Amino acid sequence: MAFLIEFIKTLLKGIVVGLGAITPGLSGSVLLVIFGLYQKALNAISTLFKNFKKNLVFLIPLALGIGSGMLIFSGIARYFLDNFEMQTRFTFLGLVVGTLPLFIREVTKEKKAEGKKFPKRYIFLIFGATAAGLLISYFGNVNFPQIESPTFLQSILLGLVVAASYIIPGVDSAVILNYFGMYNTWLNMLHLDNLKINGFILKQALPTGVGLIIGVVLISTLINFLLKRYYTITFSVIFGLFISIIPKLLNESCVLGLNGKTAVSIVLMLMGFAFSFFVSDLENNLKRFKLKKN
Repeated sequence: MAFLIEFIKTLLKGIVVGLGAITPGLSGSVLLVIFGLYQKALNAISTLFKNFKKNLVFLIPLALGIGSGMLIFSGIARYFLDNFEMQTRFTFLGLVVGTLPLFIREVTKEKKAEGKKFPKRYIFLIFGATAAGLLISYFGNVNFPQIESPTFLQSILLGLVVAASYIIPGVDSAVILNYFGMYNTWLNMLHLDNLKINGFILKQALPTGVGLIIGVVLISTLINFLLKRYYTITFSVIFGLFISIIPKLLNESCVLGLNGKTAVSIVLMLMGFAFSFFVSDLENNLKRFKLKKN
């Protein structure tokens, strides 16, 4: 029974994480961090064969959830962004900002455990990574020519880029794919109707899947290695990249005013903030809740 409950919990979290890969300005890896699955997923992938059964029990529902979420939300996210863009973007903003305390705890915990103050050089590293992320996002607004029919190698590259967006918080797959002219290709990949097109699976879907698997294994192994050897440095860079996505969550459609649209947007933002703030430290928050209840 406990196994089934854990399976369903991981599956449901994975479904929500799938939203990040197909939503401009959001990152699947950020949602992994919010749900406390980030480092657990990295470790499970990079040590897959060391504890094969245990890692597989965790990764199967997560992968199924992410894949399902991408298919489910590809249409839903686009609908809300097309019809309720301001409200949707403010919700995402709340979700992301509510995770900041979690990142601060993570980036400082190694030095705290050593009884040391957080070194100023890492603060400069965070600012540097933030600036780099903002620069990437700025040039990502340029409309690069889109590839209509990707080659086999381009489809593999597509999978690699999407994998990076899941593993590195702050890396927006929509921006990076736009650089390579593959954002529309990725959206088309998520439409089930395209599977009926002759040769689509062999020419595009299959090589993209291969690239995705290769990217997930290689990049997660690298990041996991860096976190174990250079935890504070690595997480400082990750934190900076994460901060850089915040300004991109809002655009010219998000103009505040004295109207119902603004009121709903602010309420949704606060709800998103409360949700991610609570979930990002779920175990301790539940303990505090139980103590107050008793």
